[in-house]
Amino acid sequence: MKPGADTALIDTWRAAWPEALAVWSKFTRLRDPSLCASRVQASKEGLSGSFAMIRLLDQSVVVDLPLVTELGLDAYALEILAHEVGHHILAPGSAGDQFRLLARMRRALPTLEQHAPMVANLYTDLFINDRLQRQANLRMADIYRKLQQGREPAADGKARASGGVWTLYMRIYENLWQLKKGELGGAATGSDADERLDTDAWLGARLIRVYANDWMLAAGRFATLLLPYLVEDTDALSPSRYLHDTRDAARGCQTYGAQQIEDDEEDGAIHPVHDQRISGLDGEEAAADAPARAAGGQLREPFELGDILKASGVDLSDHEIAIRYYRERALPHLVAFPSRPAPESQEPQMEGLEAWETGDPLEDIDWLQSVLQSPRPVPGVTTVRRVYGREPARAVDAMPVDLDMYVDSSGSMPNPQAHTSFLTLAGAVIALSALRAGSKVQVTLWSGKNEVMQTPGFVRDEDMILGVLTGFFGGGTCFPIHCLRKTYAARRERPAHILMISDDGITTMFDGDEQGNSGWDIAAKALAQGGAGGTMALNLERGWDGAATHTWLQQTYEDLKRARREQGWDIHAVERYEDLLDFARAFSRRYYIKS
Repeated sequence: MKPGADTALIDTWRAAWPEALAVWSKFTRLRDPSLCASRVQASKEGLSGSFAMIRLLDQSVVVDLPLVTELGLDAYALEILAHEVGHHILAPGSAGDQFRLLARMRRALPTLEQHAPMVANLYTDLFINDRLQRQANLRMADIYRKLQQGREPAADGKARASGGVWTLYMRIYENLWQLKKGELGGAATGSDADERLDTDAWLGARLIRVYANDWMLAAGRFATLLLPYLVEDTDALSPSRYLHDTRDAARGCQTYGAQQIEDDEEDGAIHPVHDQRISGLDGEEAAADAPARAAGGQLREPFELGDILKASGVDLSDHEIAIRYYRERALPHLVAFPSRPAPESQEPQMEGLEAWETGDPLEDIDWLQSVLQSPRPVPGVTTVRRVYGREPARAVDAMPVDLDMYVDSSGSMPNPQAHTSFLTLAGAVIALSALRAGSKVQVTLWSGKNEVMQTPGFVRDEDMILGVLTGFFGGGTCFPIHCLRKTYAARRERPAHILMISDDGITTMFDGDEQGNSGWDIAAKALAQGGAGGTMALNLERGWDGAATHTWLQQTYEDLKRARREQGWDIHAVERYEDLLDFARAFSRRYYIKS
């Protein structure tokens, strides 16, 4: 592109922006689009491959004008800009809806989940383009004609045939806009295949019209419709590579709400022919004795959440996703922010002036204020006196109890970055509750003597604490006695409660350390120097404090009984790791709700 042409093209597209906004509503407000005059500029904006994109983080639109020119779409500024605005206004509209959409698409595309972002893009494009073509009279069909004409020929020089998915997709548009078959590229492919294609295209068009006002509900149905074509056509979506304008739409966005599985998400992955609203055929009635489903009770596993976020363009590592996952799951279980009644101050505080009247004590007159109101005081008319009251005094803060938490990450524990770890979740609930109460927290994740991850002392940094909690070793079981020894080498200025979350492997803390010291002595010293007691939350069998069911467990249980009897450890046994969540709530209320 020549410099002069760049300027003219940018001016033309910039002039089309207000009209593109007004297509959806005269009240639509978005920041001005980034109209890139070069591929380098577009790349810096995060745009590559497609000629346009949206960013949900800052509600923006980015257009690669050189690629627009290469595709012969210079004259479609209003159509393309209005389409991008439609992604902000109609579908997906927000990062949360983009997460929900991709979750439904992935569920309907087993073994082909990698195609979910592109299928979701095609799906939302159908709703936007159909509305722009029919209600705003924009030339959306002409854009597909241009793209079809501009396709590179095959190796033999003949027109390149479209794959099954793209042919079906174009046939759906032809049905929606009542165009001649093959006008947009939905050409006939053979008698039997063409009949199936016609039927599926009709179902696809019906789906778009039926669910025009509830597009999220039919996302799984659309993906299911495309699934057989995706299986047969490995290069199915290549013609649409320039249209993937929502590929990284959610990059940088918050991930709240993405881990919830919605009630209709799983049931939505059905073929449209089985949806009575689309096909018009009588469907099977629901079983009368079918149990009612609880609303919003299911949560995704961390790896499922990670797959959805990455498909949405969220650029986070598995560890960073795990931190967000457990923070969000812990929030409903945290203690309330502490509040204390403020005592009343004993010092009277002046609140203002009121009239001094005849009969009031003479010493109550504020002569200065009275003279300021009138140089010739008239008793009962211009005389005033001060009014005093009391206000709350500054509350004296109680010293909060710090938390020193040791979490087992040996091979018998789940990896919190792949599957739900109730050890991690319980630790997150307790640690975040402690932070709310004003405490400092030290977290130690351990598996072996040299497999230890620890916060840099007692900290109040939430990300730092969750970063340690969501780590994983999966090695042997050997408590890092040296960490306990170093932490309590001297008495702390602030009291600290020691909390162990583990199983029967915790008794390795009573072994000798690398310096030959007794673990029993180190544990006793730690409790004394900490000054706020110690608790163990352990995955043990019921009745552990009686006779062990296995002889090899007898010594373990005897050690725990001795720890409780001689050192005062408060031992809570849970039969299932899920029960750790109840323990975490009770522990948080006990130690932090009144701090």
